Amino acid sequence: MGLFSSLSSDHLQRYFRIIQEGVAVRRHFDLLKWLQGEMQHYLPHEIMLVAWGDFSSDVIRYDIVSALPGVRTAHSEPAGLSPLVRGLYNRWVDVGRTPFISSVDELGILPEYNALQCSFGKALQNMRSYGLHGISDKRGHDECLYIMFSSQDKLNDSTLSTIEILLPYLDSALRRVAPLTSSSFQVPFLPSSRGSEYYGLSDREAEIMDWVRKGKTNAEIGSILCISSYTVKNHLHQIFRKLDVYNRMQAVSKIERSPSHG
Repeated sequence: MGLFSSLSSDHLQRYFRIIQEGVAVRRHFDLLKWLQGEMQHYLPHEIMLVAWGDFSSDVIRYDIVSALPGVRTAHSEPAGLSPLVRGLYNRWVDVGRTPFISSVDELGILPEYNALQCSFGKALQNMRSYGLHGISDKRGHDECLYIMFSSQDKLNDSTLSTIEILLPYLDSALRRVAPLTSSSFQVPFLPSSRGSEYYGLSDREAEIMDWVRKGKTNAEIGSILCISSYTVKNHLHQIFRKLDVYNRMQAVSKIERSPSHG
């Protein structure tokens, strides 16, 4: 029985219900409903951040699951998530890839992310603790990191054993859910807009050009990247200067014609 051997009958029955409900997850709504149900008794959290892929090559995809208003994958910033996920991944590796819980105040990288004005960044300001664990795919060489942020000052030590028990079922449920259609869901942590290496665009400028090429307005880009539309406009002025163009259409055309495109 292993971890289950010391559990009471009531706990075993609750775990069994949680596992049964997890097996039935097929959609993001199912996943959210499952996580907000009896799972909260063992893993209390308001935000779950999942990151997976090849961490060694920085090609990582992520998902945010939360019942908080506006805290969604599509409204977050991939570039801003990078230091947060990197720090948490390194911490997980340092502790031997075992589950652990900690205070959010111990995350030196978190205040920098909280300064961003997106809903996820603002929500993190109210989080006080988190639990973390991951799964390594020994065949595909990919890894998946699960971070659960809670507004509770301190998570119970029993959370550690719970994470270890339920993580395989959580991982299985997530893999049955179709990826989100948001473009930001599959943006690598190191943005590389076509032609950026030829025109000296910074990572931020290259990222903005990627969104311009997709037809996003300054306001939409600002919302996606958690910056003001005024900041986007200033970046575009710099981009136009580097590309030696006068408007968005000319900038996109020049990028598309660059040797690195296609």
